[in-house]
Amino acid sequence: MSIKSLIRTIPDYPKKGIMFRDITTLFGDADGLREVIDAMAGEFQDQKIDVIAGIEARGFIIGPAVAMALGVGFVPIRKRGKLPAETIEIEYDLEYGSDIIEMHRDAIIPGQRVLVMDDLIATGGTALAAIDLVQKAGGDVAGCAFIIDLPDLGGRKRILERGVPVFHLVDFDGE
Repeated sequence: MSIKSLIRTIPDYPKKGIMFRDITTLFGDADGLREVIDAMAGEFQDQKIDVIAGIEARGFIIGPAVAMALGVGFVPIRKRGKLPAETIEIEYDLEYGSDIIEMHRDAIIPGQRVLVMDDLIATGGTALAAIDLVQKAGGDVAGCAFIIDLPDLGGRKRILERGVPVFHLVDFDGE
């Protein structure tokens, strides 16, 4: 089975010229979802990961499943204002403006090896902010993992330039 074949492409969403890669069709296929989780867990099983940090929102779907497979905990990285306890935050730039992500101050123990996960890497802005957030908490970013890489947008390269390994399952050329 091809994971890529289970990902639906929706042209001109959310705006004209964008090819949206919809992973809900992949998540709806039990065999495809299992293949994703098994591949990601297999990639990191020998890397002494202590905790997975998943980026809102689709990182919340794959992150806990991979965490269970690896026998480690899960930490949510959320948009500002969504977590109830004391948080730390990072502001980062978007194409038009900025945004803030946060996590609980006590979510990561200094020195823990953290795997950052999300569904897709495009320009890398959110993933780089998540890396900064984990490091601000004292965590050691062991790597980043994504289902999809959009290599033409350069996010993977930007993360690698920061010295953080990147793993992904499929590429889609273009935007």
